[in-house]
Amino acid sequence: MAPILELRGITKRFPGVLANDHIDLTLEQGEIHALLGENGAGKTTLMNILYGLYDPDEGEIFVRDKQINVKSPSDAISAGVGMVHQHFMLVPVFTVTDNVMLGDESTSIGGFLNRKSVANRIREISEQYHLAVDPNAYVRDLPVGIQQRVEIIKLLYREADILILDEPTAVLTPQEVDELFAIMRSLVDHGKSIIFITHKLREVLEFADRITVIRGGKVVGSTTPQEADQNTLAAMMVGRDVDLHIDKPPAKLEDVVIKVENMVVLDEIDHVAVKNISFEVRAGEILGVAGVQGNGQTELVKALTGLSHPVSGTVTLLGQDISGDSPREITELGSAHIPEDRQQDGLVLTATVANNLVLNTYYREPFAKRVIIQGEKVLENAADIINNFDIRTPSSLIPVGSLSGGNQQKVIVGREFSRPIKFLVASQPTRGLDVGSIEYIHTRLIEKRADGCAILLVSTELDEIMELSDRIAVMYRGEIIDVVDAKDVTKEQVGLLMAGVVSEKT
Repeated sequence: MAPILELRGITKRFPGVLANDHIDLTLEQGEIHALLGENGAGKTTLMNILYGLYDPDEGEIFVRDKQINVKSPSDAISAGVGMVHQHFMLVPVFTVTDNVMLGDESTSIGGFLNRKSVANRIREISEQYHLAVDPNAYVRDLPVGIQQRVEIIKLLYREADILILDEPTAVLTPQEVDELFAIMRSLVDHGKSIIFITHKLREVLEFADRITVIRGGKVVGSTTPQEADQNTLAAMMVGRDVDLHIDKPPAKLEDVVIKVENMVVLDEIDHVAVKNISFEVRAGEILGVAGVQGNGQTELVKALTGLSHPVSGTVTLLGQDISGDSPREITELGSAHIPEDRQQDGLVLTATVANNLVLNTYYREPFAKRVIIQGEKVLENAADIINNFDIRTPSSLIPVGSLSGGNQQKVIVGREFSRPIKFLVASQPTRGLDVGSIEYIHTRLIEKRADGCAILLVSTELDEIMELSDRIAVMYRGEIIDVVDAKDVTKEQVGLLMAGVVSEKT
């Protein structure tokens, strides 16, 4: 029996990049096929070609053994192919019904929108596939996991048989992840076929029927969960053996380094994003901040690093009130920052690697004498950090923007760690990195902890939080709703807290 979908020799070039290099891929009827690879490997590009967002330079697409020409998403949908993007394509102020029918409006006699019939169809789809969505709810009022269901319903409403899910678990709690994969199983039980794009090894081993690994734009192998484990998949992704075990000795706690009391922070549109929170971090420990993205973590980090200021409450670093201090003043006290968005807040992409490695020290000796930059010292510093932090670059004089994401992150880590620091804010430190770079960053964080640094780790990757943290503070709607000991709590308990469910057992 022919596969329901076959990609043959798909090739896509961008200026200076071969994103897809003669990729062959098949999808069988009624299977969940995981497309695994590091960020930048070419997974999403390949699926964007299948969905009609990009034109391939070479290659052919077959659906049900018939070649199709996909020039737009409407062509893909006509062929029964639908895609749920990592960033949802929903209108928050519209109802579920309006979002589902948007672009495929149903009208009654007289040209009026037939919302009632669409809502009834949504109820039918919800019941058939166990999606449980209220057609009359406004999207802005729905949790992220339910919004994702709306995206899936949009595809089923358009009668898609092949569903592409791009990083579908990136913003979900563990419970929502389980619910999503139960829904995916229900879909394949009803004859649908699914490709899901991910970089999470545990998920593909638990939920996929088949796994294809892409590295550097090429398929490097296909396997099944029965034939593979995390280590073999990681090696396929990176091209070398990777140690996924984190060796974390017991914490040696010392004095309080950072103390936050009753802090309130506004977001960019002056809404309260952080609500009256208090916590402290001691030297020699990692306090992880867990939560679904958008629950105040970004604003918390900005307030701790001087990029914004609290409207009330205090932040004390090494006994000094820094609530109104600038980033430079806070840095001078021994604070370091790995920002959430490395390109926007951590690097000057057009500047050289060498200059990026002194962004927060260029004005001090030995890099400056009075107002004169000492270029030789800057280059010596760059050579040392490039060597010590394994930054893969042909030269310290090339723009840092030309480096891979992993190496850009190493530039930031090398810069921040190559000076005496007492407090580190690490915000999404491994976002978008391959497993090899993740292994490296985790090792460096544990080393800093052992050196007596106080670390605040903010991450939406719950596995990362659980493995690295000594204590875990869970944020929900701008509040810390609980602080738990990492060794005494389960992933499921933290997941419930992330969803706002407070239990006496946690």
